[in-house]
Amino acid sequence: MSDVDFAEFDLSPSALEGSIFRMLRQGQRVVFDLDESGRATRLRLGSEIDMGTPDFMQ
Repeated sequence: MSDVDFAEFDLSPSALEGSIFRMLRQGQRVVFDLDESGRATRLRLGSEIDMGTPDFMQ
């Protein structure tokens, strides 16, 4: 689910390939790209700045 607009995305079958993640836990925050089918792929950890958290002070 996107923090920005609360849109939900399914994981692509290869979303965790080459990732430090073995599995995701509910509520875990990650940065992801979308594949051509609109599924989340290339999951990675992100900082508050990467995630565009509103009102995050640098």
